[in-house]
Amino acid sequence: MSQQDLPAREAMEFDVVIVGAGPAGLAAAIALKEANSEISVVVVEKGSEVGAHILSGAVIDPVGLDRLLPDWRGDETAPIKTKVTDDRFYYLGHNGALRLPNIMMPPLMSNHGNYIVSLGSVCRWLATKAEALGVEIYPGFAAAEVLYGEGGAVEGVATGDMGIGKSGAPKDSFTRGMELRAKYTLFAEGARGNLGKQLIAKFNLADGREPQKFGLGLKELWQVAPDKHRKGMVQHSFGWPLDNSTGGGSFLYHFDDNLVSVGFVVHLNYKNPYLSPFEEFQRFKTHPLVRGTFEGGKRLAYGARALTEGGWQSVPKLTFPGGALIGCDAGFMNVPRIKGSHNAMLSGMLAAEQVALALAAGRAHDELTMYDEAWRGSLIGRDLKRVRNAKPLWSKYGTLAGIALGGLDMWTNTLGFSLFGTVSHGKPDYASLKPAAQCKPIAYPKPDGKLTFDRLSSVFLSNTNHEEDQPPHLKVADMALQKASEHDVFAGPSSRYCPAGVYEWVDEGSDPKFVINAQNCVHCKTCDIKDPNQNITWVPPEGAGGPNYQEM
Repeated sequence: MSQQDLPAREAMEFDVVIVGAGPAGLAAAIALKEANSEISVVVVEKGSEVGAHILSGAVIDPVGLDRLLPDWRGDETAPIKTKVTDDRFYYLGHNGALRLPNIMMPPLMSNHGNYIVSLGSVCRWLATKAEALGVEIYPGFAAAEVLYGEGGAVEGVATGDMGIGKSGAPKDSFTRGMELRAKYTLFAEGARGNLGKQLIAKFNLADGREPQKFGLGLKELWQVAPDKHRKGMVQHSFGWPLDNSTGGGSFLYHFDDNLVSVGFVVHLNYKNPYLSPFEEFQRFKTHPLVRGTFEGGKRLAYGARALTEGGWQSVPKLTFPGGALIGCDAGFMNVPRIKGSHNAMLSGMLAAEQVALALAAGRAHDELTMYDEAWRGSLIGRDLKRVRNAKPLWSKYGTLAGIALGGLDMWTNTLGFSLFGTVSHGKPDYASLKPAAQCKPIAYPKPDGKLTFDRLSSVFLSNTNHEEDQPPHLKVADMALQKASEHDVFAGPSSRYCPAGVYEWVDEGSDPKFVINAQNCVHCKTCDIKDPNQNITWVPPEGAGGPNYQEM
């Protein structure tokens, strides 16, 4: 059935529509209502509930919360209880670990005063604050389309149609999506947001910027034995199991009642198509420094999500007629600190300030230019500018030299200057893979089912679910190209870079078949980023589909 044959959508009018109920979107909603309680605000969220698609470490810098809700420390309901008490940083070899003295670390790397949290729980709590102020929140509805006015300005979004079968024909359960129209629309979808990606292309927002860079973050939540728990301890590492030319690192965060968040990040500009970020994560847990933490423990949850890593050089223009990008749709993560939620909140508040002023002046659908002009001079800009060279130096010189030079640069930036100026990121992540013929396959050990696991049992712990009879949400533009290049030249890296076992090349004699297990997808967006031909596009499935993370 064509768009012309479908019934018209119903429409609702608001002052502001916000896409995504993460820290940026919820902070923007709260700030708008605090600026003027009469502003009508709706937040649309593709997860089944607020927090269902939120995955982060997370150690948060409270600077954003302090500005948004100054009295949060006195709120008994705030799920922010574990203050960092022990901050450790290690370089790992195969069998040993070298702890770097804290005194060597640039001051901005200190976690003193920060908190270990479940960011999903924080977002659920922020949602209650927003709703108490009169914000409408619609979970389970994916924003699938940007609505444009006759002059080309953004005028809102449409949620996806429900009840369409794999063939594209409506089922008996068919329900048309809803138009959510607004004077201004803020996009807070997280890293590699589907609509944000479209807006960046349509309005040429990335012109004059470095390519956005990404990492893939994988995380497990464990309940450990009481004698293994060190509440308030934060531990980061780099080095093994990755080689010197592959960027990434790990985290272990001890918080609440015997909970440990363990995670691993692989920079997506890695070169070897045989590398599997998931398997590197599992291998990392066997290191003598960390494996003892999990003896006698139980793995509770698993998930994965792409991270924006381009920082200062890669942030696109943030505004266009009728709206703006906020949070990781814009790319405000601080890579060496592995923190972005504070900047996400700050960006939501900064955009909300300009929206409130525009509405008060009777404006609508114009460009919020002051938001784009203000961020580099704000707390966000100051946070990102000081670390702008850490990622490109790491990529250019490898782990050991790159981190040493990046540390030096962060120290000099603390003093107000840089020896390197602003270093270029170079080519985008999808262009970094070498042909398989130039690389060695990597033999990964089999999982033991106690400390290390396979992908399918891990996906089970993410509570991922999709309606099976629906159009595929992972779009391969040219299947012949996928075979000729992704398979024949690069040896099928999609079967390894995907942390959820979505992609398989199944040999059928001389004609291997590309199989997409879309029901496994945890919405990490890695395929949309890393496919060497940009031949795979992630689009939102039916609302409420995907992972249902708890305490992640």
